[in-house]
Amino acid sequence: MCGILGIVAKSPANQLLYDGLLMLQHRGQDASGIVTAQGNTFHMHKGLGLVRDVFRTRNMRALTGNMGIGHVRYPTVGSARSPAEAQPFYVNSPFGIVLSHNGNLTNAEQLNQELFRTDLRHVNTNSDSEVLLNVLAHELQESTRNCQLDPAAIFSAVAGVHRRCKGAYAVVAMIAGYGLLAFRDPYGIRPLVFGTAENEMGDEYLVASESVALDTLGFKLIRDIEPGEAIFIDENGNFYNKQCCAKTSSLSPCIFEYVYLARPDSVIDGISVYETRLNMGEYLAEKIKKSMSHLNIDVVIPIPDSGRPCALQLANCLGVNFREGFVKNRYVGRTFIMPGQQQRRKSVRQKLNAMSIEFRGKNVLLVDDSIVRGTTSREIVQMAREAGANKIYFASAAPPVRYPNVYGIDMPTRQELIATDRDTDEICAEIDADYLIFQDLDALNRAVSVVSPAVDKFETSCFDGIYITGDVTPDYLNSLEFQRNSSQLSHHTRYNTQLDLSLVFSE
Repeated sequence: MCGILGIVAKSPANQLLYDGLLMLQHRGQDASGIVTAQGNTFHMHKGLGLVRDVFRTRNMRALTGNMGIGHVRYPTVGSARSPAEAQPFYVNSPFGIVLSHNGNLTNAEQLNQELFRTDLRHVNTNSDSEVLLNVLAHELQESTRNCQLDPAAIFSAVAGVHRRCKGAYAVVAMIAGYGLLAFRDPYGIRPLVFGTAENEMGDEYLVASESVALDTLGFKLIRDIEPGEAIFIDENGNFYNKQCCAKTSSLSPCIFEYVYLARPDSVIDGISVYETRLNMGEYLAEKIKKSMSHLNIDVVIPIPDSGRPCALQLANCLGVNFREGFVKNRYVGRTFIMPGQQQRRKSVRQKLNAMSIEFRGKNVLLVDDSIVRGTTSREIVQMAREAGANKIYFASAAPPVRYPNVYGIDMPTRQELIATDRDTDEICAEIDADYLIFQDLDALNRAVSVVSPAVDKFETSCFDGIYITGDVTPDYLNSLEFQRNSSQLSHHTRYNTQLDLSLVFSE
């Protein structure tokens, strides 16, 4: 889960990219980067940290040009704290190309070997995004052997990427002196939208992970990029698209985007994230009424922020008071995407404070978007007890997360998931709640699909263990867990935290 942006404007793009990344900051807090293009010259600045911390006035002034891409990083594979793996990445052959990627390639290791042995390309980091960039560069080289670089050749190269790459990927890339390319994997697992804004000099285009970036920057949402589709906007603002570069495609967006990852004011694949979260609360209320009427609930309290819409609708449907019992410190990052259990546990207490007036002597139903590792849930239940709650019931808007996610969410190891090999009663005991309620998977699917019946299939592997790309084996999961554990033990080196580059490429 990262945030990506791409823009072709009629005026300097640096401020638009900065403002857009601020709107996508929730998608990644580990690193930030921007590259702009001015003719054949790329200007890059990237580093570890939040957008506001990475970019200073002097950095922004150096990011000249009317076209650019940006990225906020949430680490899934490779080093969590290496600036070398901050995006965008670049290569200079056969063209100057920079790329930002959201997702995760499930065959990155195989591709890395192919790049080295067959394509004669070298990858410098452990990032699958750099692998994807080099695959794209090689396919561009192949597609232009007997012709010039044009939209048809670019779309042919994207088709080559689809043939070789497996997993989840939403991509924005720039080709020096040519334009902006954006494409999405054949299943549409990770989101990507585009829109336009009118300018007296011509139309401007913006591509982003979520529609909220378009809304706040004054762009009109056109639509989502379809699974397997590629779009290209040249540096003069001419728009081209290839409806499906992949051999086959089928829309199956990641359902966890609606549960937690996306902002509630975003629309993904035509589905309002906020509306789906209201539906999750309604279906939870139906479940409680049907089989848990013995619970004597005095008040419903959300775990801010993503649990709030669900909790509000749940309280309304049950006819129970809704109260804000936790005050959130908004200057602490999202605990789910913080690497390391100790850091997550510590940040929960820094991030939330319970108001005893809403807990003392009451039977409280706490509502959160999901329970992944259980660290946050356990600490929150303890805080509620310390605030004087009589009984603590806990509801999750999502089903138990029992399986690793391999498509770009930080859930790669089974031992980290509290629901692995545990039933509901055992999970309830682990988080020290008096009662635990999970959403049913069928209800979750219905909560999202009812908003737009045209989307009726979702990527739900973290709940049911069914991996839609068909290439995820037990050996692959074991390898991923070993890689993650080794990475956590070995990365203690201190690095410089920011990087500035200006790169000139000839056509």
